Amino acid sequence: MASAAASEEAVKAAKVLMVGAGGIGCELLKTLALSGFSDIHIIDLDTIEVSNLNRQFLFRKSHVGLSKAHVARDAILKFRPNINIKSYHANVKDSEFNVDFFKQFNVVMNGLDNLDARRHVNRLCLAAEVPLVESGTTGFLGQVTVHVKGKTECYECQAKPVPKSYPVCTITSTPSKFVHCIVWAKDLLFAKLFGDKNQDNDLNVHSKDDSSSNSDVFKRDADEDLDQYARRIYDHVFGYNIEAALDNEETWKNRKRPHPIYIRDALPEEALKQNGSSGGSNKEHDEPSAMASLGLTNPQEIWTLAENSRVFMEAFKLFFEKREKEIGSLIFDKDDQLAVEFVTTAANIRACSFGIPLHSLFEAKGVAGNIVHAVATTNAIIAGLIVIEAIKVLRGDYKNYRMTFCLEHPTKKMLLMPVEPFEPNKSCYVCSETPLLLDVNTKETKLREVIDKIIKSKLGMNLPLIMIGSTLVFEDGDGLDEEEAANYALNLDKVLAELPAPVINGTKLTVEDFQQELSCSINIKHREEFDEEKEPDGMVLSGWSAPVEKQVNSNGENKSEASSSSAHGTDDTVEDISAKPGMKRKLDEISETKENCGASSSAQVVEDDDDLTVLEEDPMLKKKRLQ
Repeated sequence: MASAAASEEAVKAAKVLMVGAGGIGCELLKTLALSGFSDIHIIDLDTIEVSNLNRQFLFRKSHVGLSKAHVARDAILKFRPNINIKSYHANVKDSEFNVDFFKQFNVVMNGLDNLDARRHVNRLCLAAEVPLVESGTTGFLGQVTVHVKGKTECYECQAKPVPKSYPVCTITSTPSKFVHCIVWAKDLLFAKLFGDKNQDNDLNVHSKDDSSSNSDVFKRDADEDLDQYARRIYDHVFGYNIEAALDNEETWKNRKRPHPIYIRDALPEEALKQNGSSGGSNKEHDEPSAMASLGLTNPQEIWTLAENSRVFMEAFKLFFEKREKEIGSLIFDKDDQLAVEFVTTAANIRACSFGIPLHSLFEAKGVAGNIVHAVATTNAIIAGLIVIEAIKVLRGDYKNYRMTFCLEHPTKKMLLMPVEPFEPNKSCYVCSETPLLLDVNTKETKLREVIDKIIKSKLGMNLPLIMIGSTLVFEDGDGLDEEEAANYALNLDKVLAELPAPVINGTKLTVEDFQQELSCSINIKHREEFDEEKEPDGMVLSGWSAPVEKQVNSNGENKSEASSSSAHGTDDTVEDISAKPGMKRKLDEISETKENCGASSSAQVVEDDDDLTVLEEDPMLKKKRLQ
């Protein structure tokens, strides 16, 4: 009874912060309110979309387009009117949510959908010394972890995933999987036609003949009608480009040869003429849809080549007829119906050319948007586990903290697998002071490349400050005067060896992010050459938890994404380190000297369109269940 009373008092007195009001967030806010929490703050940048309504039960159709945080607050107050809920329709990375802001809370709970924001919150919690309860789900799988400074590992002590990258030559010339076709359709063709025209693109822009007045075949001729333009693009990307690729006999010695597809073969003239219904068949639809224009209603049906070609042509025309103002600035969005239709059909036509099985729009959307469809019950279970761990944190019951994994199939007759947390990893650059090592060609690499590819992308800093000894060579932020900003801008395009304080072999960089109150050191090792295939950044960072590549992802670029990525992690192979000495110590064995274990573990990726999680180890292989 005393224990229950203590828990009740701790809950009543607590001031808590939730970050994220999506799949997990809705269930978490409801559970917190029903568990007696009376002072809850919630941050979420997103607005409600129709696709959220099947699992985010605080929202209704009338709420579409409104702030998730505000609507969630209002929904809870209808049945718990006497509690205090403060909502923020904002980005948790905004400057107002600084360390001082975080210090006011007793515990922070994450229900986020991207790695970048998770890392940011982790760093603020460390700086503010506020416990963090992290979570994520994918389908039937889920996980809750507890991160308390000095007692458990931080969120970044273990390796985190980056999107699987594919060689450009595979995407452009020799696809063998449907995901390769999706990457080509999304990141190359869609981007070339509808995105930023100034961005680099590996698509062949040279036409078969010189009949077009443009050197770039993707540019529309002044006297060309939309139907002619659509036909020409179709024939170029699915016909001529394939023919051009076949000219290289060496490529196809040990590969199945693709076959070119031209619009005249895929779609007879009569069928193409029947296509032109985009003018008035979307009256009942809020947004243009090629499927609706053509009377197709089942997204789970696998279309024939002819049907894919019809939808492709219709989607192409609809972009120019209905959304012409957006062309030049569009970025693929899994919730953009017309974009999904275009990418699905383009990928299927290309797949047909290369003998790859076709996919339905429903399946293709999952690959293109990196979706594992969410299960509301999993979100509810994980939300309950978050609250259980939060109550332990509030009571200071650190010996009973648990990382809990929600499994799809019972293990030892259990669907929930609780395991002890890890100690802080002494090699973690976030919560320790271990220096990093950067192999880089200091005579050719520019400071801008180091900032973009290493400091921002890999280390996750938003507003970095870079010092070489006592010389400040770069600072990012709003407080700079014009002269300072101009000087730093000049440094960006200088190679490292030509900076005001030259960076050479053995130089030590100090990199800080004042917003995150994070600082780390990077030792420079000059290196002349890099393997373009294995080291595409032209530099290699070591001494940190190297990311784990996921098995399936639709990104063709070698970069880390800030939004939820692929969701096919349960097939990943992981190294079994459970038997290795010195790799793990129980939380109650942490000494007063706060010695840290020195090993990091393998990571297994589990994610969905709502929530991303990393199973630091496969609980069925590596974790000893606590009794």
